[in-house]
Amino acid sequence: MGKAKGKAKQVKGTLKETAGRVTGDPKQEARGHIEKLEGKAQEAAAKVRKSGK
Repeated sequence: MGKAKGKAKQVKGTLKETAGRVTGDPKQEARGHIEKLEGKAQEAAAKVRKSGK
């Protein structure tokens, strides 16, 4: 997965996290936070792969 997909996942996670916070749904907020972290990891992995070339 590429850097752009990682960034997109971060944005999607942030939206879910915010929606959970606004609606008072802690599970939704947590799922969004996890997705955001996954996106950050994905983006970092893409940077490492690119620097290894």
